[in-house]
Amino acid sequence: METLSQNACFGGTQGVYRHRSALCNCDMTFGLFLPEEAKDGPVPVLWYLSGLTCTHENAMIKAGAQAWASEQGLALLFPDTSPRGDDVANDDAYDLGQGAGFYVNATQAPWAPHFQMYDYITAELPTLVFQEFPLDQSRQAITGHSMGGHGALTIAMREQGRFRSVSAFSPICNPTASDWGRKQFGAYLGSDETLWSAHDATHLMVERGFDGPMLLDTGTRDEFYNLLKPEALAHAASIQQQEAIIRYQPGYDHSYFFVSSFMEDHMNFHAEALYA
Repeated sequence: METLSQNACFGGTQGVYRHRSALCNCDMTFGLFLPEEAKDGPVPVLWYLSGLTCTHENAMIKAGAQAWASEQGLALLFPDTSPRGDDVANDDAYDLGQGAGFYVNATQAPWAPHFQMYDYITAELPTLVFQEFPLDQSRQAITGHSMGGHGALTIAMREQGRFRSVSAFSPICNPTASDWGRKQFGAYLGSDETLWSAHDATHLMVERGFDGPMLLDTGTRDEFYNLLKPEALAHAASIQQQEAIIRYQPGYDHSYFFVSSFMEDHMNFHAEALYA
């Protein structure tokens, strides 16, 4: 693992690191904020999964999460959204290929040799960071924005018992019924749509739900609202009787202005679960 940068930040350290991923068959970069408490021992960690076109850097710089993480004594982990490199498959469209991994394991050409993002997020990267940094593996939570909200919700529901809480900002809630999902699942997973539901938060909610608290925020002026389909997940949560806070924020759009406006709420929500 290579240290690319380390900066003092709200009494802690914001680092950026690069490592060779065996699963993604390329170098992968991630950001990690460690609060001051990490000097004395392992601290709880909140995973933040970013959206389409993003790298590890977008939320690290724009979300304003470090101030609240420092206050709560939480680490923040910012993975990249996809494999990258000259030999990694890509597409001219912004919503497929590099920057658009959708947190699935691709089985189709030309994506399969590199796009193994589900296993990267749930297996390879956790193994690395828990070995190398003072993080408490028993106290994890997960959040994300847009495509990353989709990733956070689906990973939390599939990896039962791993995360104490899950939240999302304007998540893609029903990708099997959206152009933000059907296109990508068809490319990465193939034409058998029965395989897609394992990566659809609405389907997973009906099938199993989440074994902890959930917080979802979506702006009423989100320019991608029809692609996100939050009502589908809200309906599924009511069927499942899921412990969930589902909010529609008047006047807010899809941007990081929206994310940063409600970051304090999400940080406090996760801190309550992580320190329970």
